[in-house]
Amino acid sequence: MKMTLLTVGKTDKGWIREGLEIYMSRLKHYVPFQMIEIPELKNVSALTREQIKAREGELILKNVQPSDELVLLDERGRIYSSTELAGMLQDKMARSGRDMVFVIGGAYGFSDEVYRRAGSMLSLSKMTFSHQMVRVIFAEQIYRAFTIMRGEPYHHE
Repeated sequence: MKMTLLTVGKTDKGWIREGLEIYMSRLKHYVPFQMIEIPELKNVSALTREQIKAREGELILKNVQPSDELVLLDERGRIYSSTELAGMLQDKMARSGRDMVFVIGGAYGFSDEVYRRAGSMLSLSKMTFSHQMVRVIFAEQIYRAFTIMRGEPYHHE
């Protein structure tokens, strides 16, 4: 099983890229983990939000295999504590063994096609974070989940 973080847009802030690299390098000790960045659409000023979501949705779905477990990071998703997230991941890994693809969408969210394809949605908080910052927060939480699963002393309750 491997995990992929699929994002719309490049990580363009150096300090965010540094944080991502820290947690991605740590994650590789637990699971094959990669990040795929879909370039932002260009010349979209004449497009509606729905058209933008549809085009981004096509690009997202091109990066998802039929056998992948697709999880959307979405404000309407379920909010987990860190230990609950670890339990959910452990359960999914034990039951399905499918590769997991987590998606951070564009500024307007996901197309209906992407929502239909998704197996689940999760929210990192009731607060709103920039799409750039969510990358680091999510990577840290996945790393934390694996340390919880292994009983390692990173997470404190």
